[in-house]
Amino acid sequence: MRGNGPEQSDLYSYISLEDRVPANHPLRPLKTIIDSVLKSMSRKFDKLYSKTGRPSIPPEMLVKTLFLQVLYGVRSERLVLEQLDFNLLYRWFVGMTINQDVWDETVFTKNRDRLFAGEALDTFFAKVLAEADKRGLLSHEHFSVDGTLIESWASLKSFKAKDNMVRDDDDSDPGNPSVNFHGETRRNQTHQSTTDTEARLYRKGKGKEARLYYMGHVIMENRNGLAVGLTTSSAGYHEERKSAQRVLKGIKRRKRITLGGDKGYDEENFVAALQAAGITPHIAQNIHSRRHHSAIDGRTARHPGYRISQCKRKLVEEIFGWAKGASLLRRPHFRGLKRIGAFFKFIISAYNLLRIRNLCYR
Repeated sequence: MRGNGPEQSDLYSYISLEDRVPANHPLRPLKTIIDSVLKSMSRKFDKLYSKTGRPSIPPEMLVKTLFLQVLYGVRSERLVLEQLDFNLLYRWFVGMTINQDVWDETVFTKNRDRLFAGEALDTFFAKVLAEADKRGLLSHEHFSVDGTLIESWASLKSFKAKDNMVRDDDDSDPGNPSVNFHGETRRNQTHQSTTDTEARLYRKGKGKEARLYYMGHVIMENRNGLAVGLTTSSAGYHEERKSAQRVLKGIKRRKRITLGGDKGYDEENFVAALQAAGITPHIAQNIHSRRHHSAIDGRTARHPGYRISQCKRKLVEEIFGWAKGASLLRRPHFRGLKRIGAFFKFIISAYNLLRIRNLCYR
Protein backbone atom coordinates (compact mmCIF):
# COMPACT_ATOMS: atom_id res chain seq x y z
CA MET A 1 0.00 0.00 0.00
CA ARG A 2 1.26 3.47 -0.86
CA GLY A 3 2.29 5.54 2.14
CA ASN A 4 1.60 9.23 2.60
CA GLY A 5 3.93 11.76 4.15
CA PRO A 6 2.96 13.62 7.32
CA GLU A 7 0.85 16.71 6.74
CA GLN A 8 2.51 18.60 9.58
CA SER A 9 6.18 18.71 10.44
CA ASP A 10 7.34 17.62 13.87
CA LEU A 11 7.77 20.40 16.39
CA TYR A 12 10.38 18.58 18.46
CA SER A 13 13.19 16.11 17.84
CA TYR A 14 13.99 13.40 20.37
CA ILE A 15 17.13 12.12 18.63
CA SER A 16 20.43 13.76 19.57
CA LEU A 17 23.03 14.80 17.01
CA GLU A 18 25.38 12.18 18.45
CA ASP A 19 22.87 9.43 17.70
CA ARG A 20 22.20 10.70 14.18
CA VAL A 21 25.83 10.25 13.09
CA PRO A 22 26.60 6.59 12.28
CA ALA A 23 29.17 4.92 14.51
CA ASN A 24 31.34 4.05 11.49
CA HIS A 25 31.20 7.49 9.87
CA PRO A 26 34.68 8.55 8.63
CA LEU A 27 34.37 11.94 10.37
CA ARG A 28 34.26 10.32 13.83
CA PRO A 29 38.00 9.48 14.07
CA LEU A 30 38.85 12.85 12.51
CA LYS A 31 36.80 14.60 15.18
CA THR A 32 38.60 12.64 17.89
CA ILE A 33 42.02 13.64 16.55
CA ILE A 34 41.28 17.31 15.93
CA ASP A 35 39.52 17.69 19.31
CA SER A 36 42.62 16.31 21.00
CA VAL A 37 44.87 18.73 19.08
CA LEU A 38 42.67 21.77 19.81
CA LYS A 39 42.33 20.84 23.48
CA SER A 40 46.11 20.89 23.83
CA MET A 41 46.09 24.42 22.33
CA SER A 42 43.65 25.86 24.88
CA ARG A 43 46.27 27.99 26.65
CA LYS A 44 47.53 29.28 23.31
CA PHE A 45 44.00 30.39 22.40
CA ASP A 46 43.60 32.10 25.80
CA LYS A 47 46.50 34.41 24.98
CA LEU A 48 44.84 35.52 21.72
CA TYR A 49 41.73 36.95 23.39
CA SER A 50 41.10 39.74 25.87
CA LYS A 51 39.97 38.93 29.42
CA THR A 52 37.14 41.49 29.19
CA GLY A 53 34.32 42.19 26.75
CA ARG A 54 31.66 40.01 25.18
CA PRO A 55 32.36 36.29 24.76
CA SER A 56 33.55 35.42 21.26
CA ILE A 57 32.77 32.46 19.04
CA PRO A 58 35.00 29.68 20.44
CA PRO A 59 38.15 29.46 18.29
CA GLU A 60 37.86 25.66 18.30
CA MET A 61 34.55 25.97 16.45
CA LEU A 62 36.03 28.35 13.90
CA VAL A 63 39.01 26.06 13.22
CA LYS A 64 36.78 23.01 12.81
CA THR A 65 34.45 24.91 10.48
CA LEU A 66 37.41 25.93 8.29
CA PHE A 67 38.63 22.34 8.43
CA LEU A 68 35.28 21.17 7.00
CA GLN A 69 35.57 23.80 4.27
CA VAL A 70 39.00 22.48 3.28
CA LEU A 71 38.03 18.82 3.67
CA TYR A 72 34.95 19.05 1.44
CA GLY A 73 36.28 21.72 -0.91
CA VAL A 74 33.56 24.28 -0.15
CA ARG A 75 34.64 27.31 -2.16
CA SER A 76 33.69 30.08 0.29
CA GLU A 77 33.09 30.68 3.98
CA ARG A 78 29.59 31.93 3.23
CA LEU A 79 28.69 28.57 1.67
CA VAL A 80 30.21 26.52 4.50
CA LEU A 81 28.12 28.53 6.98
CA GLU A 82 25.07 27.82 4.85
CA GLN A 83 25.86 24.12 5.16
CA LEU A 84 26.40 24.54 8.89
CA ASP A 85 22.91 26.01 9.20
CA PHE A 86 21.03 22.94 7.94
CA ASN A 87 23.58 20.11 7.76
CA LEU A 88 23.35 18.14 11.01
CA LEU A 89 26.65 16.35 10.32
CA TYR A 90 28.48 19.68 10.14
CA ARG A 91 26.80 20.86 13.35
CA TRP A 92 27.83 17.70 15.17
CA PHE A 93 31.45 17.96 14.01
CA VAL A 94 31.80 21.65 14.94
CA GLY A 95 30.13 21.12 18.33
CA MET A 96 26.95 23.16 17.86
CA THR A 97 23.55 22.28 19.25
CA ILE A 98 20.67 21.61 16.88
CA ASN A 99 19.00 24.95 17.75
CA GLN A 100 22.10 27.14 17.95
CA ASP A 101 22.21 30.11 15.57
CA VAL A 102 24.98 30.19 12.97
CA TRP A 103 27.27 33.19 13.17
CA ASP A 104 27.87 35.75 10.41
CA GLU A 105 30.65 35.19 7.86
CA THR A 106 32.38 38.40 8.98
CA VAL A 107 33.48 36.46 12.08
CA PHE A 108 36.10 34.78 9.88
CA THR A 109 37.20 38.13 8.48
CA LYS A 110 37.81 39.46 11.98
CA ASN A 111 39.41 36.33 13.41
CA ARG A 112 41.42 34.96 10.46
CA ASP A 113 44.53 36.96 11.22
CA ARG A 114 44.19 36.18 14.92
CA LEU A 115 44.02 32.41 14.34
CA PHE A 116 46.35 32.12 11.35
CA ALA A 117 49.01 34.69 12.20
CA GLY A 118 52.15 33.98 14.13
CA GLU A 119 52.38 31.09 16.56
CA ALA A 120 48.79 29.80 16.57
CA LEU A 121 48.92 28.15 13.15
CA ASP A 122 52.52 27.00 13.70
CA THR A 123 51.41 25.35 16.94
CA PHE A 124 48.47 23.67 15.19
CA PHE A 125 50.78 22.21 12.53
CA ALA A 126 53.27 21.07 15.19
CA LYS A 127 50.56 19.49 17.36
CA VAL A 128 49.24 17.50 14.40
CA LEU A 129 52.77 16.22 13.73
CA ALA A 130 53.18 15.35 17.41
CA GLU A 131 49.97 13.34 17.19
CA ALA A 132 51.40 11.43 14.23
CA ASP A 133 54.73 10.89 15.98
CA LYS A 134 52.96 9.59 19.09
CA ARG A 135 51.36 6.94 16.91
CA GLY A 136 54.71 5.95 15.38
CA LEU A 137 53.88 7.22 11.89
CA LEU A 138 56.89 9.47 11.25
CA SER A 139 60.33 8.67 9.89
CA HIS A 140 63.20 10.72 11.30
CA GLU A 141 65.80 9.59 8.77
CA HIS A 142 64.38 9.66 5.24
CA PHE A 143 62.67 12.66 3.63
CA SER A 144 61.61 14.03 0.25
CA VAL A 145 61.14 17.56 -1.05
CA ASP A 146 59.02 19.08 -3.78
CA GLY A 147 57.21 22.27 -4.71
CA THR A 148 54.03 23.24 -6.47
CA LEU A 149 52.60 26.31 -8.16
CA ILE A 150 49.72 28.17 -6.49
CA GLU A 151 47.84 30.41 -8.88
CA SER A 152 47.26 33.93 -7.65
CA TRP A 153 43.77 35.39 -7.27
CA ALA A 154 44.66 38.15 -9.71
CA SER A 155 43.98 38.68 -13.39
CA LEU A 156 46.71 39.02 -16.00
CA LYS A 157 45.06 42.32 -16.90
CA SER A 158 46.28 43.65 -13.56
CA PHE A 159 49.90 42.91 -14.52
CA LYS A 160 50.92 46.39 -15.62
CA ALA A 161 54.12 48.30 -16.12
CA LYS A 162 55.45 49.80 -12.91
CA ASP A 163 55.62 53.22 -14.59
CA ASN A 164 51.92 52.90 -15.58
CA MET A 165 52.74 53.10 -19.30
CA VAL A 166 50.62 50.06 -20.23
CA ARG A 167 48.41 50.61 -23.27
CA ASP A 168 44.67 50.12 -22.62
CA ASP A 169 41.90 50.24 -25.17
CA ASP A 170 39.21 52.77 -24.35
CA ASP A 171 36.02 50.69 -24.33
CA SER A 172 34.24 52.62 -21.52
CA ASP A 173 34.51 49.62 -19.16
CA PRO A 174 36.93 50.55 -16.36
CA GLY A 175 35.96 47.49 -14.30
CA ASN A 176 37.05 44.98 -16.96
CA PRO A 177 38.85 46.87 -19.72
CA SER A 178 40.09 45.39 -22.96
CA VAL A 179 43.89 45.34 -22.78
CA ASN A 180 46.13 44.88 -25.80
CA PHE A 181 49.52 43.42 -24.82
CA HIS A 182 50.68 42.59 -28.36
CA GLY A 183 54.23 43.74 -29.01
CA GLU A 184 54.89 44.43 -25.34
CA THR A 185 57.46 42.48 -23.34
CA ARG A 186 56.21 41.82 -19.83
CA ARG A 187 58.68 40.83 -17.13
CA ASN A 188 58.67 40.74 -13.36
CA GLN A 189 61.46 43.33 -13.32
CA THR A 190 59.36 45.91 -15.17
CA HIS A 191 55.76 44.87 -14.47
CA GLN A 192 53.69 44.17 -11.38
CA SER A 193 50.14 43.17 -10.55
CA THR A 194 48.09 46.05 -9.22
CA THR A 195 45.83 43.72 -7.17
CA ASP A 196 48.40 41.22 -5.87
CA THR A 197 51.80 42.89 -5.84
CA GLU A 198 53.68 39.85 -4.47
CA ALA A 199 52.54 37.44 -7.20
CA ARG A 200 55.08 36.76 -9.96
CA LEU A 201 54.66 35.98 -13.65
CA TYR A 202 55.83 32.41 -14.22
CA ARG A 203 55.31 29.55 -16.62
CA LYS A 204 55.54 25.89 -15.73
CA GLY A 205 57.46 24.80 -18.82
CA LYS A 206 58.02 25.23 -22.52
CA GLY A 207 54.81 25.74 -24.43
CA LYS A 208 52.89 26.64 -21.27
CA GLU A 209 51.25 30.01 -20.78
CA ALA A 210 52.65 32.39 -18.16
CA ARG A 211 50.40 33.21 -15.22
CA LEU A 212 50.66 34.94 -11.87
CA TYR A 213 51.80 32.39 -9.30
CA TYR A 214 53.12 31.70 -5.84
CA MET A 215 55.01 28.54 -4.86
CA GLY A 216 54.38 26.10 -2.04
CA HIS A 217 57.20 23.85 -0.80
CA VAL A 218 56.92 20.70 1.32
CA ILE A 219 59.38 18.42 3.11
CA MET A 220 57.79 14.97 3.50
CA GLU A 221 58.88 12.02 5.60
CA ASN A 222 59.11 8.86 3.53
CA ARG A 223 57.50 6.28 5.81
CA ASN A 224 53.86 7.31 5.43
CA GLY A 225 53.96 10.46 3.31
CA LEU A 226 53.26 13.05 6.01
CA ALA A 227 54.40 16.64 5.55
CA VAL A 228 56.87 17.62 8.29
CA GLY A 229 57.97 21.03 7.00
CA LEU A 230 56.70 23.63 4.58
CA THR A 231 56.96 27.19 3.38
CA THR A 232 55.70 29.44 0.58
CA SER A 233 57.49 31.87 -1.70
CA SER A 234 57.02 34.00 -4.78
CA ALA A 235 57.31 32.04 -8.00
CA GLY A 236 60.82 31.79 -9.43
CA TYR A 237 63.25 29.41 -11.10
CA HIS A 238 65.58 29.14 -8.08
CA GLU A 239 62.93 29.32 -5.36
CA GLU A 240 62.45 25.56 -4.98
CA ARG A 241 66.07 24.96 -4.00
CA LYS A 242 66.32 28.06 -1.82
CA SER A 243 63.11 27.23 0.02
CA ALA A 244 64.16 23.60 0.51
CA GLN A 245 67.32 24.70 2.32
CA ARG A 246 65.29 27.10 4.44
CA VAL A 247 62.80 24.41 5.52
CA LEU A 248 65.49 21.80 6.18
CA LYS A 249 66.99 24.04 8.87
CA GLY A 250 63.80 23.58 10.90
CA ILE A 251 63.72 19.77 10.64
CA LYS A 252 64.84 18.09 13.85
CA ARG A 253 67.46 15.45 13.06
CA ARG A 254 68.77 12.68 15.25
CA LYS A 255 71.47 11.59 12.81
CA ARG A 256 72.36 11.79 9.12
CA ILE A 257 69.30 11.87 6.88
CA THR A 258 68.51 11.36 3.21
CA LEU A 259 66.59 13.77 1.00
CA GLY A 260 64.85 12.67 -2.19
CA GLY A 261 63.81 15.04 -4.95
CA ASP A 262 63.14 15.36 -8.66
CA LYS A 263 65.52 16.52 -11.38
CA GLY A 264 64.86 20.17 -10.62
CA TYR A 265 66.98 19.81 -7.48
CA ASP A 266 69.96 18.28 -9.32
CA GLU A 267 72.11 21.41 -9.12
CA GLU A 268 75.73 21.48 -8.00
CA ASN A 269 75.47 24.21 -5.35
CA PHE A 270 72.31 22.73 -3.83
CA VAL A 271 73.77 19.21 -3.64
CA ALA A 272 76.99 20.59 -2.13
CA ALA A 273 74.97 22.47 0.50
CA LEU A 274 73.12 19.28 1.44
CA GLN A 275 76.34 17.32 1.80
CA ALA A 276 77.89 20.07 3.93
CA ALA A 277 74.85 19.91 6.23
CA GLY A 278 75.19 16.15 6.70
CA ILE A 279 72.34 15.26 4.35
CA THR A 280 72.69 12.50 1.76
CA PRO A 281 71.17 13.81 -1.50
CA HIS A 282 68.93 11.18 -3.13
CA ILE A 283 68.08 13.54 -6.00
CA ALA A 284 67.00 12.23 -9.40
CA GLN A 285 69.86 12.53 -11.89
CA ASN A 286 69.25 15.02 -14.66
CA ILE A 287 71.25 13.19 -17.34
CA HIS A 288 68.96 13.72 -20.31
CA SER A 289 70.23 17.21 -21.04
CA ARG A 290 73.44 17.49 -23.06
CA ARG A 291 74.28 20.80 -21.41
CA HIS A 292 73.81 19.51 -17.89
CA HIS A 293 76.15 17.37 -15.80
CA SER A 294 74.49 15.61 -12.88
CA ALA A 295 75.76 16.54 -9.42
CA ILE A 296 74.79 13.08 -8.11
CA ASP A 297 77.72 10.70 -8.44
CA GLY A 298 77.57 7.01 -9.28
CA ARG A 299 78.30 5.87 -5.72
CA THR A 300 75.10 7.47 -4.48
CA ALA A 301 72.95 6.37 -7.43
CA ARG A 302 73.91 2.69 -7.19
CA HIS A 303 72.97 2.41 -3.51
CA PRO A 304 69.70 0.45 -2.82
CA GLY A 305 68.48 3.27 -0.55
CA TYR A 306 68.67 5.68 -3.48
CA ARG A 307 66.20 3.58 -5.48
CA ILE A 308 63.85 3.39 -2.49
CA SER A 309 63.97 7.19 -2.08
CA GLN A 310 63.16 7.64 -5.76
CA CYS A 311 60.03 5.52 -5.31
CA LYS A 312 58.98 7.14 -2.04
CA ARG A 313 59.47 10.75 -3.18
CA LYS A 314 56.45 10.43 -5.47
CA LEU A 315 54.19 10.34 -2.41
CA VAL A 316 54.58 14.10 -2.12
CA GLU A 317 52.55 14.44 -5.31
CA GLU A 318 49.61 12.92 -3.43
CA ILE A 319 49.75 15.85 -1.00
CA PHE A 320 49.59 18.41 -3.79
CA GLY A 321 47.06 16.34 -5.74
CA TRP A 322 44.64 16.25 -2.82
CA ALA A 323 45.20 19.90 -1.93
CA LYS A 324 44.48 21.05 -5.49
CA GLY A 325 41.94 18.46 -6.62
CA ALA A 326 39.77 17.75 -3.59
CA SER A 327 40.53 20.94 -1.68
CA LEU A 328 41.07 24.65 -2.47
CA LEU A 329 44.78 25.10 -3.15
CA ARG A 330 44.60 25.38 -6.94
CA ARG A 331 43.60 29.04 -6.77
CA PRO A 332 42.97 30.30 -3.22
CA HIS A 333 40.74 33.32 -2.69
CA PHE A 334 43.52 35.21 -0.92
CA ARG A 335 46.12 37.75 -1.95
CA GLY A 336 49.56 38.37 -0.55
CA LEU A 337 52.30 35.96 0.41
CA LYS A 338 51.47 36.05 4.13
CA ARG A 339 47.85 34.93 3.70
CA ILE A 340 48.71 32.43 0.97
CA GLY A 341 51.34 30.97 3.30
CA ALA A 342 48.89 30.68 6.20
CA PHE A 343 46.25 29.03 4.01
CA PHE A 344 48.85 26.63 2.58
CA LYS A 345 49.94 25.57 6.07
CA PHE A 346 46.34 25.01 7.17
CA ILE A 347 45.56 22.87 4.11
CA ILE A 348 48.69 20.75 4.62
CA SER A 349 47.76 20.35 8.30
CA ALA A 350 44.32 19.15 7.19
CA TYR A 351 45.97 16.65 4.84
CA ASN A 352 48.11 15.33 7.70
CA LEU A 353 45.00 14.87 9.84
CA LEU A 354 43.29 13.00 7.04
CA ARG A 355 46.39 10.86 6.51
CA ILE A 356 46.56 9.98 10.22
CA ARG A 357 42.91 8.92 10.11
CA ASN A 358 43.49 6.73 7.05
CA LEU A 359 46.54 5.04 8.59
CA CYS A 360 45.15 4.44 12.07
CA TYR A 361 41.45 3.78 11.49
CA ARG A 362 41.26 1.41 8.53
